[in-house]
Amino acid sequence: MEVTFLPAFLLGAAIILLIIFFYYVPFLLWISAKVSGVNISLIQLFLMRIRKVPPGVITRAMIEAHKAGLKTLTRDELEAHYLAGGHVERVVHALVSASKANIDLTFQMATAIDLAGRDVFEAVQMSVNPKVIDTPPVTAVSKNGIQLIAKARVTVRANIKQLVGGAGEETILARVGEGIVSSIGSADNHETVLENPDSISKLVLRKGLDAGTAFEILSIDIADIDIGKNIGAVLQMDQAQADKNIAQAKAEERRAMAVALEQEMKAKAQEARAKVIEAEAEVPKAMAEAFREGNLGIMDYYKMKNIEADTSMREAIAKPNTGPSKPIKD
Repeated sequence: MEVTFLPAFLLGAAIILLIIFFYYVPFLLWISAKVSGVNISLIQLFLMRIRKVPPGVITRAMIEAHKAGLKTLTRDELEAHYLAGGHVERVVHALVSASKANIDLTFQMATAIDLAGRDVFEAVQMSVNPKVIDTPPVTAVSKNGIQLIAKARVTVRANIKQLVGGAGEETILARVGEGIVSSIGSADNHETVLENPDSISKLVLRKGLDAGTAFEILSIDIADIDIGKNIGAVLQMDQAQADKNIAQAKAEERRAMAVALEQEMKAKAQEARAKVIEAEAEVPKAMAEAFREGNLGIMDYYKMKNIEADTSMREAIAKPNTGPSKPIKD
C-alpha cells in the first residue's frame, strides 16, 4: 500500500512543480516571441511575473508592434504604462492604426490620452472615419415671434492633439445648440429660416465652435425644422392679461379708498350729531339756570317757543311730501 502511494505522491508533486515552473517561466510564450522576431529573454518573462505584470499582454503587444513596423517600442515602456494603470493592448492598437493611416501619434501622446481616461484607439478610428452626432431638438424664436424647433447633425473628427484636456461631445452639442438659437433669433422672420436652412449651418460654422475641444467640426447639417408656437402672440396676450390685472387692482384700490373715506365722513358726521345733541341737552339746563337767576322771563320764554314752532313749521313745509296724500274730510 505504501509502495503504491509514494510514486503517486511524487508524480503529483512533479506535476504541481511543472505547473508552477511554466507559470513563472512561460517557455511557450518565449518561443512565440522568438518565432515572431521579438527579442525578449526568459529571465525578463520571469521577472514580469515577479513584478505582477502579465507577460502575455506585454509579449503580444510587442509582437503586434514588431509586425506593424514599430521598432522603437520597448518592453520597459509597455511595462511602465501597464503599471501606471493603462491599457497596453489598446495603446498598441492605436499606434498601429495611426501608423497605417499616416497620423502623427507618438507613444507618449497615446499613453497620455489613455491615462486621461479616453479611448485612444477609438480616437484614432474617429480621425480616420468621422463621427456623426445628432443634436437634441433645439427651440428658438425668430424676430417675428414664431417658434422654430431644429435638429442638426454634426460631423466631427477627433483632434488627437486636443484629446488631453479638450472638451467632449457635450460641449460640442451645447455650442451648436447655442449657435442655432443665435442664428434663428437674428432672423427677421421664420419664413427666411425655412427657405434657407443652410444659413444656420454657415453662421454656426463661422463661430469656431470646436475651439478648445477634442474634436474638429467638419460640417453642421440641419436635418429637420418644425414650426412651434406663436410666442410673440402668447407674450402679447400675457402682457395684456397682466395689464388688465394691474388695472383691476388699481380700481379696487381706489374703490377701497373711497369706501374708507365715506366711512370716515360718516363717522365724523355721527360725531358732529352727537356733539349737537349733547349741546341741545345743555339748553334746558341753561334756561332753568337763567330762570333761577332772573335772567330769563316768562315772556322771553314764550317768544323763544314761538320761534321754535315757526321754524318747525317752515321745515315741514320745505320737506317734500313723499308719503301718500290723505283725502280731505268735509
